[in-house]
Amino acid sequence: MEKEFDVLTVGHGLIDIRFIVEKFAGPDEESSILRQTRGVGGSAANVAIDVSRLGGRSSTIIKVGLDGFGRIVIDELMREKVDVSGVKVCIGDTGFTVVIIDGSGRITMYGYKGAAEKLLPTDIDEQLITRAKTVHIASLRKDTSLQAAMAAKKHNALVSWDPGRRLSLMGLDYFKDFLKYVDIVLVNRNEARNLTGIHDYKQAVNQILEYGPEIIIVKKGAEGVYAKTSNGEEYEFPAFPVEKVIDTTGAGDAFAAGLLLGLVRGYNLRKALIYGNAVAALKTTKLGSHNVPSHDEVIKYIWEHQIF
Repeated sequence: MEKEFDVLTVGHGLIDIRFIVEKFAGPDEESSILRQTRGVGGSAANVAIDVSRLGGRSSTIIKVGLDGFGRIVIDELMREKVDVSGVKVCIGDTGFTVVIIDGSGRITMYGYKGAAEKLLPTDIDEQLITRAKTVHIASLRKDTSLQAAMAAKKHNALVSWDPGRRLSLMGLDYFKDFLKYVDIVLVNRNEARNLTGIHDYKQAVNQILEYGPEIIIVKKGAEGVYAKTSNGEEYEFPAFPVEKVIDTTGAGDAFAAGLLLGLVRGYNLRKALIYGNAVAALKTTKLGSHNVPSHDEVIKYIWEHQIF
């Protein structure tokens, strides 16, 4: 049976409240707010929307509160053509993130998880997972992550995992039983260090590989991306050039969406990394956590810059 969804995400759906400022203020300092916007955030919601904007088919399992923010999350997912049959609603507040962006596109974030962190193992819809080619688990508590990963492997889906900042602090041993079900791990350099206690990201990758995943990818922000496979293949690309960085919020999620959709479409790992890197680069030129380009725009960018 042909699986319906290219990527199903599991994790957080939040509201991003964004403030564009002249500069970051220090203690007892004040900086002017130049602009304020808001929209859907959270890694799981971001990746699902990004996949859809790139022409893929996506679904998501998240939890929101029975409030105005929760309605905004669901409405925006539907507008972006993301399947919302796995979205759960509970009594409580929808989580949100205050994102402060300076003139060079750097970000500082303050988060309240709210209902997002109440996504339980019993909320994982195994029937929905049977319809997915890839299951991407992001920034989600371990018990629910394990339930999703086990269901995904039971139904022969590719499993990717992005632990996020907070969970990476728990260390690799905490995730030992979970990592047996994970094919791809996506981390930034800080998260790689948090998981392993190793400062050199390439050495940290070697340690993560010992826990069972087949591919480890380190997102290096303005310095690009590094990947290594369990059979020793290595790839490293610089960040691709753009005229002006506006907002780096969600660039890592944009990369993940491009990478995973590329793999689903049959790209080899090298081409999928290039595609994801291009998606992330173009995303940084626009305001918003999931303001990614179309597939055609990505291909045009790759050809124009001769990135092969």
